[in-house]
Amino acid sequence: MNFLSEVQPGGGAPLYQLKITLKGSKPPIWRRVVVRADMKLDRLHNVIQIAMGWTDSHLHHFIAGSGFARIFLGSPDLDMGSETLNEKRHAVADLAREVRSKFVYEYDFGDSWQHDVVLEKILPSDSSFKHPVCPAGANACPPEDCGGIEAYYGLLGILADPKHPEHAATKEWTGGELDAAEFDLDGINSALRRLKG
Repeated sequence: MNFLSEVQPGGGAPLYQLKITLKGSKPPIWRRVVVRADMKLDRLHNVIQIAMGWTDSHLHHFIAGSGFARIFLGSPDLDMGSETLNEKRHAVADLAREVRSKFVYEYDFGDSWQHDVVLEKILPSDSSFKHPVCPAGANACPPEDCGGIEAYYGLLGILADPKHPEHAATKEWTGGELDAAEFDLDGINSALRRLKG
């Protein structure tokens, strides 16, 4: 399964425009990112964490294919089973070869935050491209450890109802108000600038 992207004229890998959408989110919680096609998956994990707003405090893996043909790629430092391939040995292009190719990124196996990752565009290599970029996105990332997507929407309902018996405790747990529509594009790109291509 190791078919890294072909080097283009000029010596660089193409750029991939990916759309990352948190499964089950309505309205969609999504981010668009641009990365090099030869970026290793452990680095793409870092990009997704920053772009979505997660804190990288749980396990993760990538899932390619479906049914019996599913392949799992994760951290080599953790015992995630002999079926899991080392994400440090595979690049984004190994999971997405053509436009509309799709794979899954799962974070926090307890809450099971699954993200659909779709290759929207393949752009030419660019020697001036130094770090990943997030050109667009919408809506806030759920808080860590809130119980998954259904629990997140339940939490928002509790916060919106001051008469709910769990309102005060939930507000304290979230640290105050929670703006589900918040999206800090500048903050995300500032953090991504600290990553190399």
